[in-house]
Amino acid sequence: MPPPFLGTAVVGSGGLTAAIDAYGNVVELRAPGPAGAALIDNPAERQTAGTVAPDTGIVPRVRVGGAWLPLWRADRVEQRYRPGTNVVVVEAALGATSVRIVYAAHHSLLACLATVDGATRGRAGVSLHSDEQAASRRLRCDDQQARRIVRNAARGDRRWLSRARPLGADAPAWASEMYGRSLLTLRALTDRRSGAVAAGARDGWAYVWPRDAGTVALAFAAAGYEQEARHVSRFLLGLDFKAAARFRGDGTPVPGRDAQGDASGWVAVAARAVDLPTPARVLPWRDRADYQERNPGDYLANALASSLADGPQSGRVGRFEARRPPVLMRDAGDPASGLDSAAAWAVRPFPQPRHFPAVRRTLLRLAAEQTRFGIVPSQDWEEADPWSAPTACSAWSLAALGERRAALRLLTALRRSATPAGALPERVDARTGVPRSTTPLAWSHAFAILALRELWP
Repeated sequence: MPPPFLGTAVVGSGGLTAAIDAYGNVVELRAPGPAGAALIDNPAERQTAGTVAPDTGIVPRVRVGGAWLPLWRADRVEQRYRPGTNVVVVEAALGATSVRIVYAAHHSLLACLATVDGATRGRAGVSLHSDEQAASRRLRCDDQQARRIVRNAARGDRRWLSRARPLGADAPAWASEMYGRSLLTLRALTDRRSGAVAAGARDGWAYVWPRDAGTVALAFAAAGYEQEARHVSRFLLGLDFKAAARFRGDGTPVPGRDAQGDASGWVAVAARAVDLPTPARVLPWRDRADYQERNPGDYLANALASSLADGPQSGRVGRFEARRPPVLMRDAGDPASGLDSAAAWAVRPFPQPRHFPAVRRTLLRLAAEQTRFGIVPSQDWEEADPWSAPTACSAWSLAALGERRAALRLLTALRRSATPAGALPERVDARTGVPRSTTPLAWSHAFAILALRELWP
């Protein structure tokens, strides 16, 4: 396949953050923090159109005969994480030449350590930042320094992961692997200084959405990382929800998308999880875009999220019930709008017990229509590609409702949608399971953590 320049793995621990594509190219580099400034210009629009210049980012090339070849010319290429770390290993074969490239980021340092036919050549980049000024420089270094960066990154990741609250003793190996990889992904996408959580390591996604970051705070709290959860929640409490749908790592709003109606609800539930005061300002939810980020309207997701911020008012959710026995539809008063996976939020994390029977029916019907790789956000969704976050959050709430078998089927589909290295894409091709969007996505990994903890507390 041609070089996609679309990240499939992320390295970092909340300082300098890099995205690596399937061919071992560094296609995204941000600092300070994962929602910081882009040090590589790789627009998402060009990624989608397939018009990214072949020398974009950091592109390793291997001398084979008389030619220097990039790894998308390889006969074979594989990618994995070193166990228990965010250190990425890419192995490739170009004819008789074997290549292994190891990437790691430790604080403000990025290392690229390459082995070609057994001979090691090290490179490292250094990004320096002071106060609000983001000045950067890159330099070559010897193998010893590159190895030190890789070693320190791995040690830091493993030490951090050892603090996690483990899953129950009866959890299968695959569940523990997904749990650990998801926690490490959140570590890479959360600024260790400010608590700003980037939705993904990609242009257009390297911003803070209150919804995504609020779920990350819940996942951190559930996994025993209370300090990280409080850090994320405090950052969210400092945002002006009415200003925009997304924010930069310094808290300034990003123009182009109006505020979404679920923002104050997700911030409130994140704050409550770590005993912080809930937001004083409540964002009105009616006539606003929801998690699907389409035209404004009165949507189920926004109604559910706002119930925590300004009182239960469970009658408002009744406006979304339709049919007999009732199920929950996406648009208020529109029985033809289709079942919405956001119904799961009425169980976790915005519980409305009065509507549990309707939620159960809604989620079981959506789960019955799942593909090999998960479900679409709602029945009125125009595309066939399954999305990992709705799949994971539906599994979380079905598990909470006691529908263990249905929840496990959804998690099985979620596992299929993951890359071989374990990263969860935002969405995948419904036929092949190949990532079609940002990989990994923080929101999906956060929901996966919560679903796994619900199944194996």
